[in-house]
Amino acid sequence: MNNIYKPYLAKIDMVRQETPDTKTFRLSFMDPETAESFTFKAGQFGEYSSFGDGESTFCIASSPTRKGYIECSFKAVGKVTNALKDKDVGDIIGFRGPYGNSFPIEEMYGKNLLFIGGGIGLAPLRSLIWNCLDLREKFGEITILYGARSVQDLCYKPELTEWAERPDVNFVKTVDPGGETSDWDGKVGFVPTVLKELAPSPEGAVAITCGPPIMIKFVLQNLSELGFDSTQVVTTLENRMKCGLGKCGRCNVGKTYVCIDGPVFTARELEALPVDF
Repeated sequence: MNNIYKPYLAKIDMVRQETPDTKTFRLSFMDPETAESFTFKAGQFGEYSSFGDGESTFCIASSPTRKGYIECSFKAVGKVTNALKDKDVGDIIGFRGPYGNSFPIEEMYGKNLLFIGGGIGLAPLRSLIWNCLDLREKFGEITILYGARSVQDLCYKPELTEWAERPDVNFVKTVDPGGETSDWDGKVGFVPTVLKELAPSPEGAVAITCGPPIMIKFVLQNLSELGFDSTQVVTTLENRMKCGLGKCGRCNVGKTYVCIDGPVFTARELEALPVDF
């Protein structure tokens, strides 16, 4: 019988410092059979382990259309993530997954896409963004609104530049008031406020959002005021998960287990969750 808690061994092939406390790893599986057969969908997550320290939950931040590796991004905030922070190229870590559901990309075909991200919350959106850009002809307009507390807190800076330069993407970046620098060429304002200024049309559109809980709260509110139905809005709740298998009970909300029933939910589905969620 296979041990459901036994991780794959994965080698770190690339490390990128995104912000002072956030890194991105590119990982390849040590076992050739796993490396050949492994697949996932945008929105799914995994358990990443530093042996002897434990494991932590992050989304898979790369696109499923990019084969041969997976990427994850994490902020060093606790024991496991601080241990992972000290890893370097060539080191071996553990990976369990993929777990959870995924963004309903097929249901988005032919529609305008509005991505709204904040801080490290861009990681799960990044997986779907690149997935959609690799299948660009299947979608209408693609708008990416991304913000962080300050310029130094923006993740994936080289990709932000690439998205801004693409003629088939409408890219808007912003930082919170006081977080700008003298050479900042983006907007200054909170993401939900900039969203209202952009006033995107809900006609034939899907909005996908992820970021700090307070940002998501006001983004959902503002999208509703802009005319988006709750079935047109998708988000992810990965920060509530631990084991990934529905065993530990940490992520259950009533009868819903975020790790099994999510982490991707429509705003309509969130409305059905208990009020104290």
